[in-house]
Amino acid sequence: MQSEPYLPAKIFNAQNVTTPRVMVAPQRYIQGPGVLNQIHRYLSVIDVGRVGILASRRGMAAEGNRIIATLKSSHIDSVEAIFDGECSLVEIEKHVAALGNEKLDCLIAVGGGKPVDAGKSIAYRLDVPVVIVPTLASNDAPCSALSVLYTPEGANDAVEFYPNNPAMVVVDTEIIAAAGERYLVAGMGDALATWYEARVCLNNSKALTPIGARPTLASCAIAEVCARTLFEYGQAAAQAVIANVCDDALERVVEANTLLSGIGFESGGLALAHPMALAFTQIDAIHHDYLHGEMVAMGTLIQLALEDAAEAAEVAHFFARIGLPIHLAQLSLSPTDTTAMDTIIESALKNRNAHHMPMSVTADKLRAAMLDANALGLQVAAEAGDAAYRRVHSR
Repeated sequence: MQSEPYLPAKIFNAQNVTTPRVMVAPQRYIQGPGVLNQIHRYLSVIDVGRVGILASRRGMAAEGNRIIATLKSSHIDSVEAIFDGECSLVEIEKHVAALGNEKLDCLIAVGGGKPVDAGKSIAYRLDVPVVIVPTLASNDAPCSALSVLYTPEGANDAVEFYPNNPAMVVVDTEIIAAAGERYLVAGMGDALATWYEARVCLNNSKALTPIGARPTLASCAIAEVCARTLFEYGQAAAQAVIANVCDDALERVVEANTLLSGIGFESGGLALAHPMALAFTQIDAIHHDYLHGEMVAMGTLIQLALEDAAEAAEVAHFFARIGLPIHLAQLSLSPTDTTAMDTIIESALKNRNAHHMPMSVTADKLRAAMLDANALGLQVAAEAGDAAYRRVHSR
């Protein structure tokens, strides 16, 4: 079993050595309708005989049982592990203890962002490959070699890194289409930030990616394609989910939310949007009621407001059309709640990624950017209405 934390910055960002450009990615990414029924064939490339399956109770009863039946057809044994809802060290260590003597060849993590991140952490401690089966396209966690950890109460706690990205990511778009509009839309909020953060890091010679390296041109190009895909196909993909159909728009947006955004953020870098999203989790009313990508969407508008970026209005209008938050009230936050605002600002400023911005980021500047983004969002809501937001959040 692995016991020591892996710190990629010690490898890629040594003192007195030029920091290299580094790109990382999952070994295999497989996406399409019905691909989960073929997972036994895909696993043949990593030669497994006994696997663990981590999923929530709902996930185990649905996708987990499908995986178990499929594996049995290829004489692959499986061990079930029920994820209890929070990607915390307590939850992770519980499963490490339970699975430690099972002699697993790999761990399959099934579900949304938190079971996926927990699965990566558990697999690292067990020293086995991890295979990710996302049941949502709500965030870009599946492809990365890191996990965001939370306290048992659900507040952001830490980030953990791993030497290898997932051995395989298997995305069944029939499952994604059935999951609900809000999840896909939240994934677009997470994914659109990728380009705006990556370009900041590419243009700032002091900015580092999550693994402590410099961004690659390839990852930034991927991030830009991600954004273009969302602008062009985002609304149509949301309509496909409402109709529960897998069409070309949905396939494109699922890939953007999952693969393009995953590579783009990990090898392109993060700026202010994600520190803001993680800071929002410090407020109970936000982290209990809103998805990660919804918080990132508001964080993106705040970053663009700080940059005084020309695209801010375009992004706000796009978010309004697909139902993402564009002003603070849509995250149950009042700009006059000084206690909550101070908590968010203090938390964001502690995140090193926030300081990748091309200007100094201070409490006063951040507060002003939050108020400017809020004002823009209120203006766009008055112009475009909030019908999409109300529809998405009523489901």
